[in-house]
Amino acid sequence: MIKILPILLGVLVSYVVALVTGAVNFSDVMQADWFGIPLNPKAMGLFAIDGSPEFISAVLTIVPIALATMMEHVGDVASISATVGKNFIRDPGLNRTLLGDGLATSMAGLLGGPSNTTYGENTGVLALTKIYDPRVIRIAAVFAMILSFSPKFDAIINSIPAGIIGGISFVLYGMISAIGVRNVVENQVDFTNSRNLIIAAVILVCALSFNSVGGLTFTVANVAINLSGLAIAAIAGILLNAVLPGNTYEFDDSTGTGEGASLRV
Repeated sequence: MIKILPILLGVLVSYVVALVTGAVNFSDVMQADWFGIPLNPKAMGLFAIDGSPEFISAVLTIVPIALATMMEHVGDVASISATVGKNFIRDPGLNRTLLGDGLATSMAGLLGGPSNTTYGENTGVLALTKIYDPRVIRIAAVFAMILSFSPKFDAIINSIPAGIIGGISFVLYGMISAIGVRNVVENQVDFTNSRNLIIAAVILVCALSFNSVGGLTFTVANVAINLSGLAIAAIAGILLNAVLPGNTYEFDDSTGTGEGASLRV
């Protein structure tokens, strides 16, 4: 059981230590209500469609970000496929997973909530716990929806010291990187090929460098548009993959033995 719950136990043990040492501020927890409706009419996109410059700017800003979340979704599905040992890119297929992702995020935006895009941290949890049963995710989703009606629980989560969140992030984000590298190795991407090397190098540099300076901001028709480092990296990768000569990508029909997409380069 301890091996199954490493992340949760790490958070709980660290939180207990923080409580003992007085590093937790309970003032917001004490003031929070036990029950509340998680709706903010001012943030609901349903009431923001007014054609104002702010609305147009928001739309033009979100469009390139959508490209970044799409790339993240594809990467997460490929990583989960490699972790679980099933090819989810082929079954149920990216068309279905991307559609579900887009519909969920659109509904959340209309209701004033955050995006429901995939998160690579969950891949790290799968790799650590070795539990792949979808029923676990469904049960977790039910609990998440119930707890979303409790501002008290939200305050407790926000009371976790930043040091604990940072420590857990080291493990989870590190697992994302490690799984990504493993995915590239399992799919036998040939980095002796200059084409692949250039594309990978440009993607890495764009994502890290532009993200460190807050992205790239430019103005179109008096509307400011900001591209995050991830969005720039995704666009650069797509364009380079399309224009550079020597594309030898082939998709085989075998399901493979653990690799996500049966991609050979």
